[in-house]
Amino acid sequence: MAKQDYYDLLGVGRSVDANELKRAYRNLAKQHHPDRNPDDSVAEQKFKEVSEAYEVLSDDQKRAAYDQFGHAAFEHASGGPGGAEFGFGSSFADVFDDLFGDFMGGRRGGGRQQSRGNDLRFNLEIGLEDAFHGRNREIRVPSTVLCESCDGSGARDGARPSVCGTCQGVGKVRSQQGFFTIERTCPSCGGAGHVITDPCPSCQGGGRVQKQKTLMVKIPAGVEDGTRIRLSGEGEAGLRGAPPGDLYIFLSLSPHRLFQRDGSHLYCRVPLPMTTAALGGTVEVPTLGGGRARINIPKGTQTGRQFRLKGKGMPVMRSNGKGDLYIQATIETPVNLTKTQQELLRQFESEGSARTNPESESFLSKVKELWDDLTE
Repeated sequence: MAKQDYYDLLGVGRSVDANELKRAYRNLAKQHHPDRNPDDSVAEQKFKEVSEAYEVLSDDQKRAAYDQFGHAAFEHASGGPGGAEFGFGSSFADVFDDLFGDFMGGRRGGGRQQSRGNDLRFNLEIGLEDAFHGRNREIRVPSTVLCESCDGSGARDGARPSVCGTCQGVGKVRSQQGFFTIERTCPSCGGAGHVITDPCPSCQGGGRVQKQKTLMVKIPAGVEDGTRIRLSGEGEAGLRGAPPGDLYIFLSLSPHRLFQRDGSHLYCRVPLPMTTAALGGTVEVPTLGGGRARINIPKGTQTGRQFRLKGKGMPVMRSNGKGDLYIQATIETPVNLTKTQQELLRQFESEGSARTNPESESFLSKVKELWDDLTE
């Protein structure tokens, strides 16, 4: 059976330019792709045919030969369908990018790609005061940096890299696996497209050297535990002049001796003498900002009562707002009493009543009711 004309197969004229040709191919390839037409042999055959047509017409030399001799131009060549030397890995990759590129984070760049440096992670522990005020902290990060001797090229000063013999400078190699052509990074040159025959003695041809970098990290006020700070371009240097990676600073907050944090709010447990809680008074409490605040303690304050100091909590990151500081009262039982103090407390106890100890009296009353119910 005679093969259909490649131009007619793609639905384009013989004067079609590269962009229109690619657009026509993509539309047909998407329409007949096996993933969209499972168990459809007709669609699979159509996909093979349009891919073969595009592979020929998208190559200037092959297209010129086809325009002059038609299908006969490839009848004596070894390889793919119809005797043509054919592989549609790049064509299929274009379609794959159209179908899945956005989901995978964007289209792939054409041609040889540089090996970007690795991203680095650095764990930094800071105090609550650092998170409150915002500070600049100096850190030392072990990393790889661009070799100054060869300026990242990997070659000895004055020497020039040679074209990789495995991939012929493309940076990638192809292998046929059944229906598909698999493209992978060249193992000989690592995707660079060239090899170093006279390597730099400082970096041994890698274009990078190990070094400890000293960096200044700006910690914004209000950061929370687990906050991540990104320093663009401060990761490992790329291979042979490729762009560097990024450095990610992960912050953790060390426990504070007085304050506990909950979001933008702070909590401070303050023990109160029994006499102050009973008779009332004032206490001074610290704030994380370095100042002091005076709190009026009403008569009869019980353990667990909270006093709110508005705006004395943590700053809210990227905002002018602030949280609150909550003072939690804890009544302290006296210890190491003198004989006189003991006598005074016994006297106080003997004159006590339900009015002076309402919670105790209420609890004892409920206990008595429970016992009475159990004995009935």
